[in-house]
Amino acid sequence: MAEKDDAGRLIADNRKALHDYHILETFEAGVVLLGTEVKAIREGRVNLRDSYARLENGQVWLLNVHISPYSHTGYAHHEERRQRKLLLHKAEIRKLTGRVAEKGLTLTPLRMYFKNGRVKVAIGLAKGKQLHDKRETIRRREIDRETRAAVKSRNR
Repeated sequence: MAEKDDAGRLIADNRKALHDYHILETFEAGVVLLGTEVKAIREGRVNLRDSYARLENGQVWLLNVHISPYSHTGYAHHEERRQRKLLLHKAEIRKLTGRVAEKGLTLTPLRMYFKNGRVKVAIGLAKGKQLHDKRETIRRREIDRETRAAVKSRNR
């Protein structure tokens, strides 16, 4: 029954990445984890802020993801910010290798979630926003919020 409870359940998201980058394309990847890491993730002890992915020797690695220690651990501990391998198809890795070689593109994890009882990470191929782009995004968000509030008050 636990797998059905976890189906599509969001663990953590990286709102900072959506603020700092234009996301061009997203990929779903599995993650190689230790047992204590999975248990800590089930407790929601994950932080994706300042994390990124890197391509090395035909493999994709997830770096700087903070997974806090499991609360009921005994002797088995894991390093909180260790490198974790991402599991992608070879064709996807080749595609990412070609695209990341372009100027200014990077890989950032967008969200971590459960899918069929397994931990998945959505990584985005991203291009950095400039300051005026960030201001425009904030301005657009505020206009949308004000519009929704006006429509809501008019319908009452």
